[in-house]
Amino acid sequence: MPNLYLENQLCFSLYSATHALLRSYKPDLDKLNLTYPQYLVLVALWQYSQLSIKEIAEKLLLEPATITPVVKRLEVKKLTKRTRQKDDERVVIVSLTEEGQALRSKLSDIQKRVACDTGLDEGAFNTLNKTLSDLTKNVSAKIPS
Repeated sequence: MPNLYLENQLCFSLYSATHALLRSYKPDLDKLNLTYPQYLVLVALWQYSQLSIKEIAEKLLLEPATITPVVKRLEVKKLTKRTRQKDDERVVIVSLTEEGQALRSKLSDIQKRVACDTGLDEGAFNTLNKTLSDLTKNVSAKIPS
């Protein structure tokens, strides 16, 4: 059954590509003592300035319980700070420290290098990114809550 060959598995192609991209990020993130999930939280905060734990989880398509320890480790590294929302103390707001803001240009350079490593020109890169975003949205809509 050809549909069960590895080379015909979209999920395997995505898994392999993701694994390769993460390996490409790893040496540079290791030098900064960051994990990939920590990098993603920082990227979200650079884009939105401050977010609640719940909002970060929604942006990264993860559960809040997954985000909380990542944010706590970033806080220990003095890259983020957490505060309680004044009108609802159950809501934890995360923002960047000066040290967290200062990493932006270094991590931007890393992202540019990894994008270059893909071998895709800007148009193909943007098209692939949009296609994968659409795929995620479409498949997620079919998953029962």
